[in-house]
Amino acid sequence: MKTEYVDLRDGKDVKEGLYKATEIIKTGGLVAFPTETVYGLGANGLDENAVPKIYEAKGRPSDNPLILHISDFDEIKSLVKEIPDVAFVLADEFWPGPLTMVFKKSDIVPYRTTGGLESVAVRMPSNRIARELIKAAGVPVAAPSANSSGRPSPTKASHVLEDLDGKIDMVIDGGTVDIGLESTIVDVTGEVPVILRPGFITEEMLSEAIGRVKTDEAVKNLSPDKDLKPKAPGMKYRHYAPQGKMTIYKGNPEKVVKIINEETAKSEGKKTAVLATDETKRYYKADIVISVGSREDCESIAHNLFDALRSFDDMGAEIIFSEGFDESRLGFAIMNRLHKSAGYNIVNV
Repeated sequence: MKTEYVDLRDGKDVKEGLYKATEIIKTGGLVAFPTETVYGLGANGLDENAVPKIYEAKGRPSDNPLILHISDFDEIKSLVKEIPDVAFVLADEFWPGPLTMVFKKSDIVPYRTTGGLESVAVRMPSNRIARELIKAAGVPVAAPSANSSGRPSPTKASHVLEDLDGKIDMVIDGGTVDIGLESTIVDVTGEVPVILRPGFITEEMLSEAIGRVKTDEAVKNLSPDKDLKPKAPGMKYRHYAPQGKMTIYKGNPEKVVKIINEETAKSEGKKTAVLATDETKRYYKADIVISVGSREDCESIAHNLFDALRSFDDMGAEIIFSEGFDESRLGFAIMNRLHKSAGYNIVNV
């Protein structure tokens, strides 16, 4: 299969550029497209023949549910059995944007889309290209991250092509994404909304909007249950992983630098790398040192994280040492991704 590349950067006519992409979606094909969070790999979420192509292209386990993307709130009504009052509040506050809500699914949503579950995850992205594509296609678009399963999520079209060139019909280049972490997922099917995946929309922001909210224990657990039946993407399997062996070092930054340098010195014969910050980058002695931004700016860290992890692969890093970050607010989502990247290989300094 030849993967067609469409460049919609620099203010190009989005509607005209999306014509062929919408035809691909309508006829059961796969299109990678930008959202504000990461690039998604889209197919008609109601087409039982199209959805399996997503799993095949990504090498994704079939029990890992997909998120349906919509362009307008009214589109959700046919996809779910009921819309709880709290969902209206959350939609009014955070849609369009990086929030996914989990509902009880309607009969028209295939089990192949939901990973066999009776629930369905729905999101309304704010990215203009994503919204126009979904609207023009006229169907909810199932779209996990547009990468090979397990690899760092793509924040640029070039990342998509690294993983999926020749496996999908089209890649739409909308430039580098804004946020860099996947959406927050909240289950609204119960009495108390539950965060199933942390993201840019933090627990504090949700609490301010709707009052009581809790985070699923599976998200907090640093020893994931292999028998877990995932209700949201990314709960069970290793994700975001670079090719090199990665370890996270948590604690006082000065002590972390000292210990990482000691470990680097012991790694003779292996190409070493450090995921650092602007404050510490100059102190490391590894072969490769990449800063993801300042500790004073969590948004910059989130924005740069996946690109840094992919850069380690491009530069042949065999052993990767990562600093840990503050785990409050957006930092909780950043560390959630790092824990999975490192396969929960963590050292407390």
